[in-house]
Amino acid sequence: MNTASALLDLQALKDHVAIAKAATPSRAAAVPNAASLDEIDRQANLLSNALQAQRLELFPPEARRTFREIPSAEVAALLGIPDAYLRKLEAAETLPAPKIYPNGKRTYSVADLHTLRQTIDQSVGEAVLSPQRKGNESLQVFAVANFKGGSAKTTTSAHLCQYLALHGYRVLAIDMDPQASLSALHGIQPEWDVKKNQTIYGAIRYDDERVPFESVIRETHIPGLHIVPANLEVMEFEHTTPAHLTTRRAGDPLFFDRVTQAILSVQSHYDVVIIDCPPQLGYLAMSAMCAASGVIVTVHPQMLDIMSMSQFLLMMSDIMRVVSNAGGSVDYSIFKYVITRFEPRDAPQTGIVNFLRHFFPQSLMENSVLKSTAISDAGLKKQTLYECNREEFSRNTYDRAIESLNAVNGEIESLIKINWGRV
Repeated sequence: MNTASALLDLQALKDHVAIAKAATPSRAAAVPNAASLDEIDRQANLLSNALQAQRLELFPPEARRTFREIPSAEVAALLGIPDAYLRKLEAAETLPAPKIYPNGKRTYSVADLHTLRQTIDQSVGEAVLSPQRKGNESLQVFAVANFKGGSAKTTTSAHLCQYLALHGYRVLAIDMDPQASLSALHGIQPEWDVKKNQTIYGAIRYDDERVPFESVIRETHIPGLHIVPANLEVMEFEHTTPAHLTTRRAGDPLFFDRVTQAILSVQSHYDVVIIDCPPQLGYLAMSAMCAASGVIVTVHPQMLDIMSMSQFLLMMSDIMRVVSNAGGSVDYSIFKYVITRFEPRDAPQTGIVNFLRHFFPQSLMENSVLKSTAISDAGLKKQTLYECNREEFSRNTYDRAIESLNAVNGEIESLIKINWGRV
């Protein structure tokens, strides 16, 4: 179609629309449930205020978010020592003492766990219990990605971050999803607690308002786990990058290097970085992929999700090849698929897992995260399952869920150690 005929068609379309509009009652009058932009805005603020009220009820401003008390047997397991040995250490005045209940139950705080690991290592004069990287061991950066909703990308990121921190690693979580669910799971309400330039965007923006990356990093209620929160501001990177590509000055880093440079500026403080990617393959996601040394793709074992994953991989391959040709780093020591929300008794889901294992025997992780009401119920309280007490759930339900989470996260931890040459 030439330009002239296209313009004629466009004019004809405009004429048809004008005639149709004149003959049709207003949309608001014709559709009782129609909503104007003002009404949508009102509803958005109503919901936001309600969520803030709920959050203040759960976590009042004067209250500090805390982690549950940890039973001594679990503390011993996290430290990698026998519980009997931990009991012997209780006599040492330099170590935190457990809280002992009338029924004999012994618990420690998450801060005590951190102190125990550090103090025992200091007394030995060697990092016996600490798994932190040493010497030439490189920072491990994982991008957790998928652009299909419901794949448990954020849930996977949050549990992995907390698992590694509880086991003694220094972890930085970066929330790149404008929906900011990872931030919310760590007690940060995006529209209330995150101001301008307090997200990753503040550290990678193109103008003079850019801030040092370390200034957008926050501590969490878990020692060793820090977070860069998100809110809608991170979407600005998608809008400003195209303009910068046409006006870039010589020497300015391209978009795909900016997250990498930000992480490198603080790399000495961390062992592992977990990036919760946005649910689309835009400039933010591409930047995360270039900064990553490993990629975890979350997969819900349903046919529509597998078809979506296929499109995601094709698009990622095409786009990242272009980025690579432009100088971006696309070199992954780890590229794994993890099955999430898995129901082993569901025959179609089991069939899909076997289908994937046939095609990706090396890339599909051995362990899967089970679908569990325990995990979803914890999310309703803006918590991970690691933060909840076992007594809050049916014991069988809790045990099955936590076992699957630990198996998946332990498998990823093993991959980290392999990269460091420890296994």
